[in-house]
Amino acid sequence: RMQAELLAERLEPEGVRVAWGMRYGSPSIADAATELMKAGCDRILSMPLYPQYSATTTATANDQLFRFLLKTRLQPAIRTLPPFADDPVYIEALAETLNAALTGLGETPQMVVTSFHGLPNDYVEKGDPYRAECVRTVEALRRRLSLNEERMPMTFQSRFGPAKWLEPYTAPFIAGLPAKGIRRVAVMTPGFMTDCLETLDELGNEVKEEFLAAGGEELTLVPCLNASAPSINLLTYLARKQMQGWI
Repeated sequence: RMQAELLAERLEPEGVRVAWGMRYGSPSIADAATELMKAGCDRILSMPLYPQYSATTTATANDQLFRFLLKTRLQPAIRTLPPFADDPVYIEALAETLNAALTGLGETPQMVVTSFHGLPNDYVEKGDPYRAECVRTVEALRRRLSLNEERMPMTFQSRFGPAKWLEPYTAPFIAGLPAKGIRRVAVMTPGFMTDCLETLDELGNEVKEEFLAAGGEELTLVPCLNASAPSINLLTYLARKQMQGWI
């Protein structure tokens, strides 16, 4: 909500109305679209806030919007935000957030683990580009920070059920680091634009406890972009880019 309010402060003076809705929860995506249409908006940009595309995230958010539009007699023109996995402005926002989180630490972490929400392997085998999108993000961030794969590995969290999910799995990967001499790590989650309670608990509590129990000394959980200045700069940039010709 705060992201939407700050984005509105940037865009509403330019004649752009901003509304927000959630894929799961209230207000819904339909509520947001209704609000905009009642305000007279006949051109709507839908911005699913998932940097990396997946049929389970970006696509389902778009699906919800179009399910709503199926019931309308007068549909607005619609544009949808494409994924921005390696957009330079997004990568810069991640770099700024990471550097800010590490400022003031007693010692620099020996490794920065990038952890993305997992996905069953068979989704990718059927054509979901999610893993490739995550790779694009991490490779771009490594270039920006001059880090190699050893210093900035990529892992996947939040798996459940008996099926094979994308690997390596975050929890056992991090728990195994002290045995390799890695006792100070930072963990960031570039797949989320805002902090997720499930992830905060999983990484900030469960994984951290396993890491410390295995001999680790310090695990720093890097916050997501949230409503920071880099985040609002990114959203403003993405919105203006996609609305070219409309405003």
